[in-house]
Amino acid sequence: MTSSLAKALAWLAFAGIIFVTVSPIGLRPHDFLPVDVDRAGAFAVMAFLFVVAYPRHWLLCGILVIVGAVGIEALQLLSPTRHARLDDALIKAVGAALGCLAGRAVNQLLSRRTAAA
Repeated sequence: MTSSLAKALAWLAFAGIIFVTVSPIGLRPHDFLPVDVDRAGAFAVMAFLFVVAYPRHWLLCGILVIVGAVGIEALQLLSPTRHARLDDALIKAVGAALGCLAGRAVNQLLSRRTAAA
């Protein structure tokens, strides 16, 4: 994945998560996954993309995405049809942390492969 593609996908994932989080509940997409898996998965994918897109700044990306999980959950206070919950924020933060770890592992594998070539 090229850096510019990863950056575009990361920022699109961020925008999508913001939209889904603060939009009225009727606009929230529904899928077959339990909501906790859905929340954690979305943040894991977003965090993974940010860490892959900005490999030299992986720790900052991780911190910002994990802290952002709590902030994005708090944005639900702006919508009368939504509610912010601490347990939802924690699930999102755990997903983000797992995505950061996965992104870091991929970056390390790619850098080892590049160094060996």
